[in-house]
Amino acid sequence: MSEKKKESVLAGFKAFLMRGNVVDLAVAVVIGAAFTNIVNSVVKGIISPVVGAVGTKSLDVYSSCLKAPCGVDAKGEPTGVNILWGSVLNATLTFLITAAVVYFLMVLPMAKYLARVEQRRRAREGVQETIEITELEVLKEIRDELVAQRGQAGGAGVPGSRF
Repeated sequence: MSEKKKESVLAGFKAFLMRGNVVDLAVAVVIGAAFTNIVNSVVKGIISPVVGAVGTKSLDVYSSCLKAPCGVDAKGEPTGVNILWGSVLNATLTFLITAAVVYFLMVLPMAKYLARVEQRRRAREGVQETIEITELEVLKEIRDELVAQRGQAGGAGVPGSRF
């Protein structure tokens, strides 16, 4: 591969990485991973014990046996077919809490902020448009007044000409 081709490939890769959306996505993934630990702690430390107050303290132990006998044999291997629906419930609660926190603490406030910014921008454009229309009207009035003055100044020439 030629040196020029290597440089263009590397330059293209660098441009791809430095685009705003790629960097933003990388930051979002890192923050999301850190945020997941917080949500998992909340579910494990608060939600699961509250739900477990009805039964056990951990949702992970809730299960149903499809094919008996379910359990662990003398060698420590599982027997039967066990559906671990408590783990699914735990993961679902974690997802719902994560989605709610992201929506209410990030998406909703940002949407409201962007709506206010857009409203201010439109208001500024409306004022600017009004000013432009007013200026245009003033300029038309000045033109009409100048044409009227030329017409009164003797009518010696053709309106709009210098002689």
